[in-house]
Amino acid sequence: MTTDDIAAGQQIEASGERAIAAERIRDAYTGDVHVLPTEALQAPDKVTAAPGTSNLPPATLCLGRDEELSQVRRILAGGGEGAITQSGAVHGLGGIGKSTLALRYAHRHRSDYTLIWWINAASPDEIETSLTELTTALVPDWAASAQRGAQLSWAKQWLAWHRDWLLIYDNVEDPADLAPYTGALHRGHHLATSRRTTGWPDSAATLCLGNLDPDDATTLLCDLVFRDIQPTPQQKVHARALVADLGCLPLAVKQAGAYLAQNRGVSMDAYRRRLGTKLARTAHGIDNQRTIARVWNVTLQTLEVEHPLAVDLLHTAAWLAPDDIPHSLLTPADADPDDTAEAIGTLAAYSMVTDTGTTVTIHRLVQTVLRAAPPADTTQAPRHLQGRDRAEQAVLRHLTPFPGQGTTDSQWDTLTPHLVTLAATAAPGHHNVRLTNAYATAANRLHHQGHTARTIPLLEATLAQSKEALGDTHPDTLISRNNLASAYSKVGDLGRAIPLLEATVVQFEQVLGETHPDTLTSRSNLAGAYESVGDLGRAIPLLEATVVQFEQVLGDSHPDTLTSRNNLASAFYTVGDLGRAIPLLEATLAQREQVLGDSHPDTLTSRNNLASAYSKVGDLGRAIPLLETTLAQSEQVLGETHPHTLASRNNLAGAYESAGDLGRAIPLLEATLAQYEQVLGDSHPDTLASRNNLASAFYTVGDLGRAIPLYEVTLAQYEQVLGETHPHTLASRNNLASAYSKVGDLGRAIPLLEATVVQFEQVLGATHPDTLTSRNNLAHARRVSAAVQQPDTATPATAPDRQPSSDTPEQPV
Repeated sequence: MTTDDIAAGQQIEASGERAIAAERIRDAYTGDVHVLPTEALQAPDKVTAAPGTSNLPPATLCLGRDEELSQVRRILAGGGEGAITQSGAVHGLGGIGKSTLALRYAHRHRSDYTLIWWINAASPDEIETSLTELTTALVPDWAASAQRGAQLSWAKQWLAWHRDWLLIYDNVEDPADLAPYTGALHRGHHLATSRRTTGWPDSAATLCLGNLDPDDATTLLCDLVFRDIQPTPQQKVHARALVADLGCLPLAVKQAGAYLAQNRGVSMDAYRRRLGTKLARTAHGIDNQRTIARVWNVTLQTLEVEHPLAVDLLHTAAWLAPDDIPHSLLTPADADPDDTAEAIGTLAAYSMVTDTGTTVTIHRLVQTVLRAAPPADTTQAPRHLQGRDRAEQAVLRHLTPFPGQGTTDSQWDTLTPHLVTLAATAAPGHHNVRLTNAYATAANRLHHQGHTARTIPLLEATLAQSKEALGDTHPDTLISRNNLASAYSKVGDLGRAIPLLEATVVQFEQVLGETHPDTLTSRSNLAGAYESVGDLGRAIPLLEATVVQFEQVLGDSHPDTLTSRNNLASAFYTVGDLGRAIPLLEATLAQREQVLGDSHPDTLTSRNNLASAYSKVGDLGRAIPLLETTLAQSEQVLGETHPHTLASRNNLAGAYESAGDLGRAIPLLEATLAQYEQVLGDSHPDTLASRNNLASAFYTVGDLGRAIPLYEVTLAQYEQVLGETHPHTLASRNNLASAYSKVGDLGRAIPLLEATVVQFEQVLGATHPDTLTSRNNLAHARRVSAAVQQPDTATPATAPDRQPSSDTPEQPV
C-alpha cells in the first residue's frame, strides 16, 4: 500500500490475535484461567457497603497542613481526581508526610463517603491485591472460593455501579498504573500519593508538599514528646533547634519524638548532641537519607539493649516489600509468635513501623537506609546482610507447601511482591538456588496476569544467578538470557531486547550449534523482535532460513517446523504479501490436519489464520464460514473462555465488521471483551486489543461518543502495560487522534498525531505502513485545520497488525 492509498483518518488496529493468531513453539509460562461466575456478574449492583466501610489505618498527628487539607478537598470536590506529590528539592525520596496528609483527609471526611479504601499502589500487582481485599470485605462468602481475577473484576464492577467512594492510592511509583481505574471509574474520588511530580494526566491536579514550617515542626515535636503537658520556653528552644537539625522533615521529627517519648530521661538537648556525633559516620547519601540515618542510629542503639529481636525484625523487613508484611513472615521458624508481636509493638511505639495487628508497613526511605552497608569500622557490619538472609529464608519457608498439597494461589499472591523486592535488591554475586526457582515461578504467574513488566527484576535476577553459578555460555544461562530478552520485547523495550537476542543467538550457535532446536527457537524470537519494530527486511529472511533449518533438523512435518512455517506466513501477512501468505497457510493447515488431527489446538489456530487471510483479501465468502466452524471447534475442544477461543471469536467479529454486518459484529465484540477481562484480566495485552477493536467498531458506525472514551482508556492502559513507544501503543494513540479529528477536535488531534508520527518513525522507521498511515492522518488533519475542503472517507482498518509471539525455550528448573 502506498501513501496515496491510505484514507485520511485510517485506523491502525493493534490486536493480539485478531487477524493472525500468534503461536509459541514452546511456552515457558503457565497459569490458571480465572472466570467470573454468572451470579457474581449480577451481584455488584445489588451489594451495598455498610456505612463507614473502610480499611483505613488509625489516624496520626498531622500538624501544619490545614491549607493543604483544604486544597485536597477543593481538588476532589471539583474534579474527583488528585495527586499529592512533593517538590523536586526532595530528590524523589519520601518522609515528607504525603501518606499522613491523605490519611488525615480520609478521616476528616469519612462521613462524606459511602466507602473509603486504602490501596498500596507501588505496582499494578499490589493495586490488584488491594482491590481483591475490597471484594473480600463486601462479599466474603463468595470471595472465599473465587479466584484472584474474578475478585478483581467484581471489585471494579462494584465501583462502577456505586457512588461516593474514595480510593486512596498510596506510594504510586508510576502514574500510568492508575489509568485502568481513574480512566474507567468515575462515580467516586481518586486520591494518590507519590514521589513522582511528573507523569500525571491533565485531569489530575497535583499538590506539592514541602518540609514543615519550623513553627509547625516544633509544635509537632512537642506534642509527641510532652503530649498533654505544656513545654517550658527552654524546652521549646531546644525543640526548635532539634527540628532545624532534622531539616523539618516530618518522618524524622516523628521518629525523634517517638524516641524521646519512650525515653523520658533523655532531654532534647542531650538527644541533639547524640545526633550530632552520628553525622560524620552517616555523611553519605542525600539530605533526607542522611537525616534518617542519624535519627535511626540513635534509636537503634537503644533498641539493641532493650529489644534485640525488634532490631532483627526491622532489618528483615528492610528487604521485603514495604507494605502488608504479615507478622508470620517476620516470625523466625523457632520463635514464639507472641515474642514477634511484642517486638513489632516496640517498633511501632518508636514509629519505626506501622502495625495493623496482622501486617506491618515500613517506610521506603527507612528501608533504603537499612539496606545500605554500614561503615567498615562498626561492629554492626553484617547486620544488613543478616536481615537479607532472614528475609529470603522467611519467604522460602512460607512458599513451602503443606504435605500432599501444592503452594496455593493465595500464598503466591501474598509473597510475590516480596519476591520482586528481593530480586530487585539482590547484590551482585549473591546465590540462592531455591530463591531463583521461586523468582522464575513468580515471573510466570505475573506474565499470565498481564504484568510482564513486573517480571523483569525476577528474570534479571534469574539470569544473574545462572551466569554466576553456571557461566556466561552455559545452555541454561542462554535460556535465561533468551527469556529476559523476550520479556523486554513483550513490554516494548526493543532497544534492550534486540541486542540481547542478537548476542544470545550468536552464543547459542557457538555452544549448541547452528541447527540445535534451542538455537532455532532463539533465532525465531529475534525475527519476531525485528518484526515488532517493523524491520521486515531482516525478519522475513531470518524466518525463511529458520523454516529451512527446522525442516532439515526435525523434518518437514514436525510440529515445530509447522509452527515456524506458520510464523513465516504471518510475517508475509504483516507485510501485506498475501500472495505468499495464503498458499503457505493453506499448506500448513493441510499438514497439521494430517499430523495433529482435525481438532488439535494448533490445527484450529492454523485454520483461524487462513480464514483471517481470506478476510484480508476480501474473500469473506470463504473467511466467514471457516471462522464460524473454527470458533465452534475451539469452543468444543478448548472451552468457551480459552484465550484461543476468544481470539477466534474476536476474528469472526472482525470478519462480520468487514462484511458490514455491524449488527452481529458489535455484540460479539462486546461479549468477547467481557470474557477477555474475566479470563486474562483488565490490562492484559489481548484484552487491550479486544477493547481497541470494539472502539474501532463504534468508530465505524459513527458512534464517536462511545468510541473516544474507550480509545482513551485503552491508550492509557497500553502505555502502562507495554510502554510509551511500543508499536501497539503508537497504533492506539493514532486511533485516538483520528477519532478526535473525526469529531473536529483538531486542538487535541494534531499535537497527538505529530508526536505519534515522530515516535513511529523512531520505532518502526519512516516507510513502515503504520508510519505512513499516521503521517497521512496528520496531513489530513492539518488540511482540515487550514480550512481546505477535503472529503473524509475514513474508516477503521479491518486488517490489524499481528502481535508477535515470544517463543522461548523451556525455563530451567
